[in-house]
Amino acid sequence: MSTNTMWIVIAVIAAVLVIVAVIFAARAATRRRRVRQAEEVLEQAKVTTTRAERRQALADETAAKARAAQAEAEAKAAEAARLQERAASHQSDAAASREELEDQRKRADRLDPTTRTETREAPDHGRDEALGEPSPEPTADAESSRQRRQSS
Repeated sequence: MSTNTMWIVIAVIAAVLVIVAVIFAARAATRRRRVRQAEEVLEQAKVTTTRAERRQALADETAAKARAAQAEAEAKAAEAARLQERAASHQSDAAASREELEDQRKRADRLDPTTRTETREAPDHGRDEALGEPSPEPTADAESSRQRRQSS
């Protein structure tokens, strides 16, 4: 082998080594670029995850507030129903008291001799039976006897 051939072989080997080195360098650069891209994607995923977690926390908080408001509304509705029942009971008691009071007044009118006489003298419908004319204010006499009873 001559020196020229040897130089050619060395040049070919050097060229092959340079090509292999360029291929390895290109592969390394590609690998580094992909690693960088993967890191960027992971960073974006972290940011997106953080946003999603904040949204989920907000949704959970809003749902908890809604449940609390619902519970409060139910408690208010129950209180309103209880108060309505109590009011109805009080109204019933008041009506019974008014009836009892009216019965007592009627009994007092039956027992009072002046009221009884006035009632006999004052016929129903406000007319004097004998004359067929309106009687002179029978309610005023009955009212005055009631007032006399209350004052004594």
